[in-house]
Amino acid sequence: MEQNNRIWWKEAVVYQIYPRSFKDSNGDGIGDLCGIISCLDYIKSLGVDVIWLNPIYASPNDDNGYDISDYRAIMKEFGTMEDFDLLLREVHARNLKLILDLVVNHTSDEHPWFQEARKSRKNPYYTYYHWWPVEQETPPLRPSYFEESAWTYDLHTRAWYLHYFSRKQPDLNWENREVREAVYDMMRFWFDKGIDGFRMDSIPLIAKDPAFPPIDRKKYPDLFSSYAHGPHLHEYLHEMNREVLSKYDIMTVGETPHTNADEAALYTDESRKELNMVFHFDHMHLDYDENGKYATNRVPLVALKKVMTQWQDKMHEGNGWNSLYWCNHDQARAVTRFGNDSEEYREISAKMLGTCLHMMQGTPYIYEGEELGMTNADFTKLEEYKDVEALDIFKDFTERKGFSKEDTLHLLHLKSRDNARTPMQWDASENAGFSEAQPWIRVNANYKKINAENALADSDSVFYYYQKLIALRHELPIITDGVYELLDAENEKIYAYLRKGEKESLIVLCNFTDETVEYEVDESVKAERSKLVISNYKDAPEKFASKITMKPYGAYVYYTK
Repeated sequence: MEQNNRIWWKEAVVYQIYPRSFKDSNGDGIGDLCGIISCLDYIKSLGVDVIWLNPIYASPNDDNGYDISDYRAIMKEFGTMEDFDLLLREVHARNLKLILDLVVNHTSDEHPWFQEARKSRKNPYYTYYHWWPVEQETPPLRPSYFEESAWTYDLHTRAWYLHYFSRKQPDLNWENREVREAVYDMMRFWFDKGIDGFRMDSIPLIAKDPAFPPIDRKKYPDLFSSYAHGPHLHEYLHEMNREVLSKYDIMTVGETPHTNADEAALYTDESRKELNMVFHFDHMHLDYDENGKYATNRVPLVALKKVMTQWQDKMHEGNGWNSLYWCNHDQARAVTRFGNDSEEYREISAKMLGTCLHMMQGTPYIYEGEELGMTNADFTKLEEYKDVEALDIFKDFTERKGFSKEDTLHLLHLKSRDNARTPMQWDASENAGFSEAQPWIRVNANYKKINAENALADSDSVFYYYQKLIALRHELPIITDGVYELLDAENEKIYAYLRKGEKESLIVLCNFTDETVEYEVDESVKAERSKLVISNYKDAPEKFASKITMKPYGAYVYYTK
């Protein structure tokens, strides 16, 4: 796992691609693998090391590819296996690495395994899934992320099957060793092709108690949180590592909803031989209210600092490793949610957010368009939303919770997953240069200003700022190795922290407001010899001073020995 005594994925920066929305090469309005190939030089120029693709496997697309009908085939809209093989060769030819999504909590109901399973309780594939026979009466309470109940009745087998997500996504039974072996064999298929790792979708949910006992509501007041703590989870991951992962020079990152920093240390401690890192959601939950993520709250900075610091400290103490991200295909756009997407502050706040995250310890993930400062969608009608979750939320909020249609549409504007799934904005031509045809989902109307062509022509763009952040991570080992130390924890406007090495330090100062703040750095911070290494303001002081005027959304990073 090491190159020149360094672990490559600890020094890497990952660029995430949502293939359906990245680049269409054949004029059908849907992004595809050949479209990605045509844009590899753009990605390489940003300076990243790894590309992560959301699911590209055969799928009926009930949940945009997270309902897989064939793990060893490519989605027809995206191309062919020959296209994938070419993509992999072209990625490696540019000295980049490629990781794929691993979706093994569930399959599509159109997967051959489930098609066989629902034929008969005696079918060998019946035990590949979780069932609750009718003679056992009503199945135990288990809500679905997308529907009211995670149980759907199957008339032919006279049993309910479990689906934590859509009813077209039945959950696999990991208690069955044949299921695990089939999954491991599929993983080997892709590793033997030459891929460089997996991002593992909803991986804590794979372990379930097949008796489905009542959930302890005191321990898990949020029923969903119980899903992440099933039996045998770490046994399965250790087995996966032993049987597959340890055989290849690859990286792994687990998506771990409902997992805190203490629990995450179990996944990522190198001595346990499970995963390299995980995606946590603690910072994504800070603007929730009683209705979950569909809320109008802003993330409070003090709480954000507390969460990020907990993860920095726990991963460092536990011999683990952090994943660093502001947004992805399941989240609102970073500059809208955490920054300021107004015309005045969009670019400057996007740069500040990048600075704050990329100077921390961990592996940063950049979601497509983040490097341009792309914003949330400007949809005004329900018909413009495509996501199964958004449509379910609209129905639930307007019919059951009493929200007006206007208020619910506003909540979708703030938090719908479709905010991240609008087409990549390449240029100011029709459909933002994404496709010659009508895209599968509408392009954000601001594409004529916010696009890659404009960014590449502007030396002061968000793109070139991200390029510099990535270069700094490659140039300064302290960003990978330095100890994180939070400063001024209770300050509601400024996020200040150190990265400390044996003989050098970084001082990172970020203003999360649209105000000019006269800020005095903690007196314990001494920097007699310092230099500015990056700032989103051209007139930032070249030398560190304990008293600094921080402009709106200003970011200042000083290197000191």
